[in-house]
Amino acid sequence: MNRIILSLFVAVFTLTVNAQITTPQPSPLQKIEQIVGLTDITVEYSRPGVKGRTIFGDLVPFNEIWRTGANDNTKITFSTDVTIDGNKIEKGSYTIFSIPAEKSWEIVIYEETKSGTPKKLDETKIVAKVNVATQNIPMVIETFTISFDDMTTNAAVLGIMWENTYVGFKIETPVEEMVTKQITTVMNGPSSNDYYAAAVYYLENGKDIKKAQTWIDKSVEMTADSPKFWVLHRQALIHAKAGNKKGAIKAATASLKLAEKAGNAGYVKMNETYLKEWGAM
Repeated sequence: MNRIILSLFVAVFTLTVNAQITTPQPSPLQKIEQIVGLTDITVEYSRPGVKGRTIFGDLVPFNEIWRTGANDNTKITFSTDVTIDGNKIEKGSYTIFSIPAEKSWEIVIYEETKSGTPKKLDETKIVAKVNVATQNIPMVIETFTISFDDMTTNAAVLGIMWENTYVGFKIETPVEEMVTKQITTVMNGPSSNDYYAAAVYYLENGKDIKKAQTWIDKSVEMTADSPKFWVLHRQALIHAKAGNKKGAIKAATASLKLAEKAGNAGYVKMNETYLKEWGAM
């Protein structure tokens, strides 16, 4: 009998020890990833809620170091070197600390990512410090949020918002440097797609249009047996920008015919619009 009682006790004790109740975290972890230009940027942070409290100037005191979230420090990771407010930052992981005030915040990119918010920042570990003005939000942002805003081909604003406050700082990535390096390398033995990509990049970024013209012509020449209407359309735009109206009309006309054959209404309309603009229709 004693053995049975002992066995039952052990079984109940084991179940009690192994049983664990999982409940939602009050400030859940979030991980956001964004490709900016050619750089992958990741932010890991926890998201507390307002929950009827006064946040800035109370729960989060003014003029004190804040981990920019809850629980652990907020971490940002860059896959390439980036620039923040003129400060070049090497690829890697960093902590985002902030010092909120009523009308502006100081954002600090800190090279140490271990847990814990220091009472005083080590100046030797600060890789960038940015002062940004606060913006008032007309509605209450209940849950602390970090977002990528105002995206361009080489930059984004990292937005931070909670309660009625928004701040943001710009992160710039070395797109031109990276693309130019690729073009230089690839042009040692380029394909028609390489010529096309290089020409389009130069066109869209206001670079040497004569080089773009040479490259797009090479691309078209290499695919003469199976011309593509989208390539010919870009050829038309590049020739027009280079001042070769005759060449632009020729390319747009060829693109229009191929687009009609393919049933691509978008390119048909674009080609017709430009041909009318150039007086060819």
